[in-house]
This record gives sequence, C-alpha cells and structure tokens, in this order.
Amino acid sequence: QVQWVESGGGLVQAGKSLRLSCTASGFIFDTYAIAWFRQAPGKNREGVAYINNYDGRTQYLDSVKGRFTISKDNAKNTVYLQIQGLEAEDTAVYYCAAAQLIHLSLVTQYLYTHLYGHWGQGTQVTVSS
Repeated sequence: QVQWVESGGGLVQAGKSLRLSCTASGFIFDTYAIAWFRQAPGKNREGVAYINNYDGRTQYLDSVKGRFTISKDNAKNTVYLQIQGLEAEDTAVYYCAAAQLIHLSLVTQYLYTHLYGHWGQGTQVTVSS
C-alpha cells in the first residue's frame, strides 16, 4: 500500500525559502502523478503543484507560479516542493498526494483534490513576519 514520509515544514520568516519533500513507498513511483496541496486555516484544500513522475510535466496554481517549483528524484522515490519568497498566505499544512497515471489519462487539469487517492499526513509551514 502507498505510504508517504513528508518533511521540510517549519517556522520560516517571510521572504525566505523552504523545501518540502515526500518520500514514497509501496508503489512504483514513476507510474504515478504526484501533487502538492495545501490547506490554510479556515480555507479549503487547494492544489499548488503537480508533476508527472514519468515524463516530468508540471502544472502550478496560478497564484504560486514563479515562487513554487516541483521536482522529483525517481531513484529516491521522492518529490520536492521548493518555495521561494514565502508569504504570509503560504502558511498552511502542505500535503503530498499520488494518483496512478493510468487514471489521469483523460485529464488535462491536475490540481483537483478528487483525482488523488493517496495522501500524506501533512507538514506544517508557518510563515512569520
């Protein structure tokens, strides 16, 4: 079964950078799509970044383009989210999620929560002033 280990969250000053990671086990990593979602206090969970682990294609939430970068290391079964220029609104619990690529074959927009059936436990990112 799919299992995630998430790390990298913490308390960071606004304007600084942070890298989050998820390391996966229990599935063939490069046959899955991976996405990062976040949920801020009082808000719905939203997708921020997506990567196809097979071909490397990515997709980002418009509001984070230019600051967030998703990347992967298939050999390590790990996906990363690099966040630059942290802002107060980035404060949230960040989750990685996985979906089998074969289940996304007819999809063109990949940042919808319902597409993902395997979720990590979340890691807290808190941006301080």
